[in-house]
Amino acid sequence: MGRNNLLQIFLIVSLAITGFGFQNQEDESWKVSSPNKNLTIKISKTVDQYRIARLVYAVTILKNGEPSTVIEPSPLGLERKDQQFSENLSIVSKGDEKIIDEKFQLMIGRQQQCVNRARELDLTFKNKNGALIKLIIRAYDDGVAFKYVFPGKSDSSFTVIRELTGFKIPKNGRAWIERYDVPSQYTPAYEKFYENGIPVGTPSPNTEGWAFPALFNANGNWILISEANLSPGYCGVRLEQNAPDGLYKIRFPEPKDANGTGEVEPKSSPPWEMPWRMIIIGQTPATIVESNLVYSLSDSAIPGDFSWVKPGRSSWSWLTDNESPKNYNTLRTFIDLSAEMKWEYSLVDANWDLMQGGTIEQLVNYANSKGVGILMWYNSGGAHNSVSERPRDIMCDTQKRREEFKKLKQWGVKGVKIDFWHSDKQNLIALYHDIMKDAATFHIMVNFHGCTIPRGWSRTYPNLIAMESVKGEECYLFDSPYPAKAPIQNSILPFTRNVIGPMDYTPVGLSNVKYPHLTSFAHELALSLIFNSGILHFADNVKTYLSLPEYVKEFLKSVPVTFDETHFISGEPGKMIILASRKGDTWYISGINSENKGKAVSFGLPFVRDGLFSMSLITDGSDNKSFLNQKSSFKSGNQIKVNISGNGGFVITLKRK
Repeated sequence: MGRNNLLQIFLIVSLAITGFGFQNQEDESWKVSSPNKNLTIKISKTVDQYRIARLVYAVTILKNGEPSTVIEPSPLGLERKDQQFSENLSIVSKGDEKIIDEKFQLMIGRQQQCVNRARELDLTFKNKNGALIKLIIRAYDDGVAFKYVFPGKSDSSFTVIRELTGFKIPKNGRAWIERYDVPSQYTPAYEKFYENGIPVGTPSPNTEGWAFPALFNANGNWILISEANLSPGYCGVRLEQNAPDGLYKIRFPEPKDANGTGEVEPKSSPPWEMPWRMIIIGQTPATIVESNLVYSLSDSAIPGDFSWVKPGRSSWSWLTDNESPKNYNTLRTFIDLSAEMKWEYSLVDANWDLMQGGTIEQLVNYANSKGVGILMWYNSGGAHNSVSERPRDIMCDTQKRREEFKKLKQWGVKGVKIDFWHSDKQNLIALYHDIMKDAATFHIMVNFHGCTIPRGWSRTYPNLIAMESVKGEECYLFDSPYPAKAPIQNSILPFTRNVIGPMDYTPVGLSNVKYPHLTSFAHELALSLIFNSGILHFADNVKTYLSLPEYVKEFLKSVPVTFDETHFISGEPGKMIILASRKGDTWYISGINSENKGKAVSFGLPFVRDGLFSMSLITDGSDNKSFLNQKSSFKSGNQIKVNISGNGGFVITLKRK
C-alpha cells in the first residue's frame, strides 16, 4: 500500500473521530456556573477537521438534576487586521472566580430596583505571536454572557476585521426573529416584522441577515440572544443570513448603511473591551419577559444627579395630523389635552421650525404655563442620512448640539426625540454616546427614533428614557400589511424587543388613520401596559381621547410608565400575553389576544399575598370598537376570569381598600 493511500486512510479515520467538527480536549476546558448552580457556560479548546485548535463555548441548564443543552458547542474568536485571535490560542492565566453581587436603580422599566448577581471568570490567552486576548465569562441565574478584551495599554490603534462568535441552537427548535433591513434612505431601523416560530436554521429573506434580539425555544428552553454595553469602541452587530445546523454567526454592518459614511470594521486602542454577548435562558417564558440582564451587564450610571429625569405620558399630534408640528394653534390643543389628562408632556414632532401662527418659544412658554413639559424632535443628520425633515445638521455637530441643548434648558424644554440613524457603524454608536452625555449635562431627556436597539444604555445614561427600533403604531399610516400582522406582532414584542430596553411603540391608537385596525379597542388600551417605555406617547387625537367613557379616561390619566415589580402570568409569543405590574399599592393586570378567536382565561395572582382590593376590569364591549367596565372586589388567593375577544384585550386595576 502506497504512502498516499495510507495518508488518505489516516485522514478518513481522523475525520470520523472528530465527526467533521470539533473534538474536545477535556484537559483544556474552563467553566463557570450561575449562583443557583442551574446554568453553566463552558469554554473548551477543540481541534477541528483541519487539526486547527479553536476555542468554543457551550451552555447547559439543569433539569431534574441532569444537564440539558441550551447552546451547543459554538465558535469564539476575533481577527484583527494585524493578526488573528481565533486559532491555536494558548492559555496564559485563569483568574480566580469572582462573585458579583450588587444592587442598582433604574429611572425607567418594569422593575426599577435591580439586583446584579453572577459568577465571573477571566481567561487570558495568547496567539502564536504572544499577543494577548482575554475572554470574560459570566453566569447568572437567568442567563450567561461573555466578552472579549484586548488587555494592556498602547498608543497604537487596531482594527477588528472579523468576529467569529456564533450561537448554535439545537435544530429541533423554533425562532421568533426579525430580518435585518436593506440599506435605504430610511433604513436600517429595526422596523421589520418578527417571524412567528419558524424552524431554527431558516435563512433570512434578506442577504443582510437577522437582527437582534433573537428568541428561540429548543429542548424545552427559552433563549433570547442580544448584546449589551455597546461602547463607542465597537460597532453594533447582528446575525448572518444563513444558520447551517442552527449556527447563527455574528455579522458587522453593511458598507452602504448611513449613505456609505463610516467604517464597517471597528477600530480602537487597548485596553479595548468589546460588548457583552448576552444569552437570557429559562425553562418558561417568564424568565425572558422578567429579565433585567441587559442592564446588569451595562456600566453604572455616569456621575451626576439624575433626579430631574421624570418618566411620564405624552400627547402626540403627528400620527393623526402630519402637518400639525407646523401649526401653533393645533399644537396648543394637544398641550391642553395633556393638561386635561394629567399627562406630563406633549411632543412637538418634525418640521416645527416651519411653524406658523406662533413660535416654538411661545409654544414652550404656553406649555410651561399649563404645567406640561415639551419634548422636541430633531433629525440626527448629518451626512449619514438624506432625510429632509427638519431641523437637521444640529445633533451631529458637537458645538451646535451643545448650544441647542443649552437653549432648550433655558426655555424649560424637558427632552428631545432624535430620528433617522440608519447604521450601527462605530462612528454612529459614538454619536449616540456623545448625544446622551451632552444631553445629561443640560438636563435633557433623550428618545431615539429610526435607531438601533437598546443595549443597556439606560442604566449608564439615565436620561435615555425611550428608543423606537420597532414596527409601531405609525405603520397604520403607510404599511398596508400591518393591520393583519399587528395582533401577532403585539404578543411577540414583549418576549423579544421590549426585553432589552424601552420601546416607544406609541400605543392606544383608536382612530383609523389610513389602514383600519383589526385589533380591538381594549387590545389597544392594554398595550399601554403590555409595552414599556420611559415615555408613553399616546398616538391618537384630542377628539378621540376626550370622547372616551369616563372610566377609560380615568385609566389613561393614571396609567404608570414605571413599576416596582412585574410578573409574567401566561402566554406564548404570537398567541397571547398576560402581565401583572405593581406601582405602589396598586396592581395593573393587562392581557392581549393575538388570535382571531375568543378565549376564556382564568388565573391567580400568587404574588398578591394579602389585602382586599377594589377591582376595575375594562374589556371589549358589544363589538371590538367599544368598551365595557365591570367593578368588583378582589381578595388575595382569588382567581380572576376574563373573556377576551378575538384580537381583543383587557386591563384590570386593583386598588387596595
